[in-house]
Amino acid sequence: MKRTTLSLIAGTAALAAVTGFATLETPAASGAAAPEAAAQLPVERTSLLCPAPSLSDIAETSYTSFTPVTKGTKGDGKAELKPVTEESADGTGDTGKGKGSKKDAEPVLTPEAPGTPATGDTSGSDTPALAGTAEGKSAPGWTVQETTSIAAGTGRGLQGVTCTAADTEFWFPGVSTAADRTDYVHLTNPDDGAAVVDLDLYGKDGAIKSTVGEGITVPPHSSKPVLLSTLAGDAQSDLTLHVNVRSGRVGAAVQALDAKTGGDWLAAAGDPADTLVLPGIPKDATDVRLIAFTPSDSDADLKIRLASADGLITPAGNETLRVKAGMTTAADLGELTRGEAGSLVLMPGDQSVPVIAALRVTRGKGDKQETAFIPATEPVGARATAVGNSAKGTTLSVTAPTAAAEIKVTASAGTEGGTPVTKSYRVKAGSTQDIEIPAPSGLKGTYALTVETVSGGPVYASRTLTDTQEGIPGFTVQTLPDDRGTVAVPRADQDLSVLQR
Repeated sequence: MKRTTLSLIAGTAALAAVTGFATLETPAASGAAAPEAAAQLPVERTSLLCPAPSLSDIAETSYTSFTPVTKGTKGDGKAELKPVTEESADGTGDTGKGKGSKKDAEPVLTPEAPGTPATGDTSGSDTPALAGTAEGKSAPGWTVQETTSIAAGTGRGLQGVTCTAADTEFWFPGVSTAADRTDYVHLTNPDDGAAVVDLDLYGKDGAIKSTVGEGITVPPHSSKPVLLSTLAGDAQSDLTLHVNVRSGRVGAAVQALDAKTGGDWLAAAGDPADTLVLPGIPKDATDVRLIAFTPSDSDADLKIRLASADGLITPAGNETLRVKAGMTTAADLGELTRGEAGSLVLMPGDQSVPVIAALRVTRGKGDKQETAFIPATEPVGARATAVGNSAKGTTLSVTAPTAAAEIKVTASAGTEGGTPVTKSYRVKAGSTQDIEIPAPSGLKGTYALTVETVSGGPVYASRTLTDTQEGIPGFTVQTLPDDRGTVAVPRADQDLSVLQR
């Protein structure tokens, strides 16, 4: 045996003697009992990014922060939400490590302790993108909502977005470069190094060839809006945007503004899957448009089902949808819900092919229309939260597409006072239900809604905020995927017997 091999074994044994080994053994190997299941422990740090809210001088924006109370948290907690700022280019404040210091900025809001929401307001067109971090007991399930009201002009109405974590890939079915639309993708880089991003558009005939979206650099601690019409030649109404981060990571969201029908934020769709759920179509929707795309090399044949108040039904005239590989497909579903709560469920035909999808939903008629988006989303899972809810104008919609389920809904205290209240609900298989929200007693300000799955099949949910201004039914919809407030940590035992093998 070579000396280097002996040295490596000796070094490993010495390390083992100091630190011990955490081992998991199967009963067949050791005769011991099977290891315990992984423990679900609270996360200790959560980071969120909020895009710059508006270019309008008359925009009024509110931010609301909330952390649900989580069992198992220890010690103190803190959180803050501050403007994203670049490092100074000239190295001002250099610490001797070759990097400039970040500009000092006041927080937009100071989050309260878990269980109590906090809010902050801004106005005008110069509000920057925000970056936030929560630690300790403030981290598990930390949620921030950005809601903007614009009285007139392109994109007028109510716009809302849930601030999200940075990532390396995003899909946005439902973007547009049509003449009446002004769509920006906002790319926010929270890190110390530059991020490099590729933006690709896919239309009805496939990929749109353009070099403009290749290798876009987003500097450290900054946000960059990119007008999607600059990436395409011919205008198209229904497109899919793919955001692929070559290096680093970014937060991404699309602001879709319409000159005639208002607008809203389009959040990224869930990961491609053969079955998708798009929850919480408003019961008074006057038009629903489905936009779907498959990144697969195979075409996808989808079954379209509406999870109504009474169960799954097949919409007349829209039973199926064929999505060609690499091409964006759209279908006009009209007044799909017809006065009842509803969610769209897309299921595979003879062959399972992963797809992504979103809905563009319209309320109102004529020149009194407003639009919002519902992307396909993940289930509520263990817990999900929507913040910024008011005593009036809030609808919580839940659906259990495959099996009946029981959920627990908690309305928190208000930002200015009130007592939290919790209520349980049973959701029938295949149905969608608009929950009669348990309003906090003595509510002052806005409050948070936390949904927890108690038993049964997967539950999907969304929250709709409405605010009618001058006869225009302003609204915005946010889906409620699992907040990932806990993480699975494998149980392990120290086993020093490996030193004798």
